[in-house]
Amino acid sequence: MKIKKILVSQPQPESEKSPYYELAEKNNVKIDFRPFSHVEGISCKEFRKQRIDILAHTAIVFSSKTAIDHFFRICGEMRITVPDTMKYFCTSESVAFYLQKYIIYRKRKIFYGNGTVNDLMESILKHADEKFLLPLSDQQNEELTLQLDKHNIKYSKAILYQNVSLDLSDLSILNYDLLVFFSPSSFKSLLKNFPGFQQNDIRIGSFGSSTAKAILDAGLRLDLQAPRPEAPSMIAALDQYIKEQNKNCKK
Repeated sequence: MKIKKILVSQPQPESEKSPYYELAEKNNVKIDFRPFSHVEGISCKEFRKQRIDILAHTAIVFSSKTAIDHFFRICGEMRITVPDTMKYFCTSESVAFYLQKYIIYRKRKIFYGNGTVNDLMESILKHADEKFLLPLSDQQNEELTLQLDKHNIKYSKAILYQNVSLDLSDLSILNYDLLVFFSPSSFKSLLKNFPGFQQNDIRIGSFGSSTAKAILDAGLRLDLQAPRPEAPSMIAALDQYIKEQNKNCKK
């Protein structure tokens, strides 16, 4: 089946120069955007129940910009001043640079990987004596915690936000040839909104290993996965996949 219509489980880009619009025009496909879930921060009262002393830690691991936002939100609401000596470990350069929103970047000890857990662990292992704090959502990054446990790294998990499914009852999911997910929570929202969902000819794409795992664990077929060496972004992966699928298709 030719790919004509794609649903991306994210908000519509605000900029008219979004690469998604260029992708759609170049490949003659229609791309719709619809968030399947949204993030809600937990309250200070809920955080206190976890009995975590932020200042007892010497390093923080950030896997996303959302984690950064909610960490500094909680610190602000609880009037906690993060010391200048705190070390920051980020999964990617873009996540690391986002710290500039809250700290003076050049005066801090900041380390980052290339987007993979294994690469991030290389930096963490060089500072294995630190006491790490992991700001997370209620749907935790098991890949990272498994690696930390494997290497006996001292760390605490701080649940700072949760992913909540949105109502998709008005959405005609069967009208799409390809569904694209960026988080386990957005995929789980699909199953919650459409119980008994049958994939059939609908293609499914994912970004990130945890999203891919959620799809496969549900017994569905994963047709497109990013990032990978030849397609480091979802845009690149989609471009390659659409061309490949539509090349010899007459429908």
